Amino acid sequence: MQRSPAVEALKYQGDPLADAVVAELVSSGTTRAVNEVLAHFRDNDQPIPEDVPEPVRRYLVATDAPPHWADLDRVAGAYEFFVDDGVHVASVLSFGAMVNCYAQPRPSRVLSLTHRLNQPHRRLSETSQFVLNLMGRNPFGSGGSFVPTVQKTRLIHAAVRHFITRSGEWDVEADGVPLCQQDMLGALLIFSVQVIDGMRRMGITVTDREAEDYYYVWRVTGALLGIPADAMPETLAEAQSLNARLVEASYGPSAEGIELTRNLLRLYEDMVPGKAFDGVVAAMVRQVVTPEVADWLEVPQSRAWSRTVGAGVRLMRLLERSEDRSRTATAVLDKAGSLLLGGSVRTLTNGQPTALTIPSDLREKWLAAGACPVAAPPGAGRADK
Repeated sequence: MQRSPAVEALKYQGDPLADAVVAELVSSGTTRAVNEVLAHFRDNDQPIPEDVPEPVRRYLVATDAPPHWADLDRVAGAYEFFVDDGVHVASVLSFGAMVNCYAQPRPSRVLSLTHRLNQPHRRLSETSQFVLNLMGRNPFGSGGSFVPTVQKTRLIHAAVRHFITRSGEWDVEADGVPLCQQDMLGALLIFSVQVIDGMRRMGITVTDREAEDYYYVWRVTGALLGIPADAMPETLAEAQSLNARLVEASYGPSAEGIELTRNLLRLYEDMVPGKAFDGVVAAMVRQVVTPEVADWLEVPQSRAWSRTVGAGVRLMRLLERSEDRSRTATAVLDKAGSLLLGGSVRTLTNGQPTALTIPSDLREKWLAAGACPVAAPPGAGRADK
């Protein structure tokens, strides 16, 4: 396994490039003006805005391209995987990845300090848009919209670090840096390694090549996010090993994590009218995350719904195995995905219109298959920040 910084050391590393920009903006009092400019900076093909301060321009130029080692053919392979299995990726992201994020006390406390414990719809919307922009055909090149998304994400993280560190409510020496590189690396592994593992627990077939390519795209993303190159394993097997170490080092129960999970479950339950099916949401979460994480976060248990979800997983496995050979199986899976994604989009902002958009290439593929849950609204490519 390649050498990487000690897990503990990553707790004390921020993002020097983005942190320096935010510090300058705060010092000069120009944060509001920069926010207004960057709100219209949405697509890879757009030129860097002319009316931004020089520190921001230098940052945007320095972060405008993937690392030199990025293999765009492998990125294209991950796109094909997402076209076929984006529904299942969305399921695991919805029921597993968000909850695993809340199993980390330090990031959960950051959400508490930014007053976002009771805003699961916004966090889910932002996360969904990030993943959709990443999984377009050419996320890092012409026609994509991921590069501005990740550039702005780094600045948002830096702003959170800046203000929390100076709030008097965070002890860097004891707790490390808010949204440190350990947190970033942990999130990277949740959205890559743990998504693959969760899909397989649901009975979805993911080939070794598909899994490697999916992790690879997230490793490229990690570089764009400023994660040190030597902290990110090169292979999926190494990433799985590191994920196990990080889970042991940084996961645990917390009051903030429990509250975040409770609010997330309530959001999902609101998708289904009435109370009769509320237990199925918690059962789906317990199917995707480990029992220990579910217990830490006080995810309710129901033997009846667990048996029902288990039967559903077995049915999903049967349908998925026959998907390429059976039009009926394909139609069932696509309809299920359309309902899941469509329901998520409708409720992400508590019934209010959402700016969540699906990249045009993914939308066209899914429309052709009859499985696209939302049409592109005006301003496609916009990330709801």
